[in-house]
Amino acid sequence: MTNTPELINQAAQILAVSPNEAARLCSIGRTTLYAALSSGDLKSVKIGTRRLIRIEALRDWLKRNETKASE
Repeated sequence: MTNTPELINQAAQILAVSPNEAARLCSIGRTTLYAALSSGDLKSVKIGTRRLIRIEALRDWLKRNETKASE
């Protein structure tokens, strides 16, 4: 298992991560992440039986879900 600082470091070099790694990178629960995948709000790719989330898609999803400080 990889710890969070290592994942953040590796994220600059890798193209995609598993849903578990994506949830850890975003500091959110897996349930929240899988809900975003199910709704289509967060895009992923499936290769064989493996589901991967592109780092770019993860960043875009986080930007779309930003809130203002007053909210």
